[in-house]
Amino acid sequence: MYPDKKLKIFTGTANIVLAEEIAQHVGIPLGKGEIQKFCDGEIATYIGESVRGADVFVVQPLCPPASENIMELLIMIDAIKRASAKSINAVIPYYGYARQDRKTRARDPITAKLLADLITTAGAQRVIAMDLHAGQIQGFFNIPVDHLPGVPIIAKYFNQKKVESPTVVSPDLGGVTRARNLADYLNCPIAIIDKRRPEPNVAEVMNIIGKVKDRTVIVIDDIIDTAGTIILGAEALLERGAKEVYACCTHAVLSGSALERLEKSPIKEVVVTNTIPLTENKKIPKIKVLSVAPLMGDAIIRIHEELSVSKLFD
Repeated sequence: MYPDKKLKIFTGTANIVLAEEIAQHVGIPLGKGEIQKFCDGEIATYIGESVRGADVFVVQPLCPPASENIMELLIMIDAIKRASAKSINAVIPYYGYARQDRKTRARDPITAKLLADLITTAGAQRVIAMDLHAGQIQGFFNIPVDHLPGVPIIAKYFNQKKVESPTVVSPDLGGVTRARNLADYLNCPIAIIDKRRPEPNVAEVMNIIGKVKDRTVIVIDDIIDTAGTIILGAEALLERGAKEVYACCTHAVLSGSALERLEKSPIKEVVVTNTIPLTENKKIPKIKVLSVAPLMGDAIIRIHEELSVSKLFD
């Protein structure tokens, strides 16, 4: 058991299993609390133990149903603030609405910034997030943000798997930094898929930059949503001579017909993390789930003890 009683971890309903794993790794029980709903769907929360003077961490990914999970987080933060906690830390494994991080057309909202304002106004004093869709989202907050990368967890898996002749592939120009980081861990080259996106969730491959012929390619992205982009890229890579294709991401949104597409696709294995919970009907044999609980648990301990979080990645 972790000896300090002034460290407490609570969770909403978005990913209770992950929160339990994090608490177990830290060595403390999950805080007592309840999430209830009125008949009209309004959310009510009850914190079942004292948090006065404690460092409180609230675990809640903002995955579908995003609006409900966001409200749960905001209401829990407000309740904990009013209960005189020493500090309130929002642990957000998956930051929803992150893809709306800038204006691409006239009169577009910047919802990622709006969400940052809501979380801060509710009373959060720090945010811990994993693989934000855009790094600049850290700057949308006026409070500290600890941005944890998912690449080391994925890299450890592929190093243990000992893939032959690997090449890491970025599915677009915006993901090159992520692909380069994974390639550095695996000590292998990278390639880039040059694509255009005529509309949301629709992509067209234009060209592939780099050598993929006779290579085992690992396509890495931060999110797999409808899986259309990743499958289109895999087919293009195989057409250009790749031996086999693995896909990996931090956040498995898997909406619409994504699972059916992945099952029928030529991708050999899809490696994801548990920032978003996979329901039983989504646990297909082709998907391998890695846990982020040890990394997030270590980050929580270091923040509570006022130690450097970046040391986790040295």
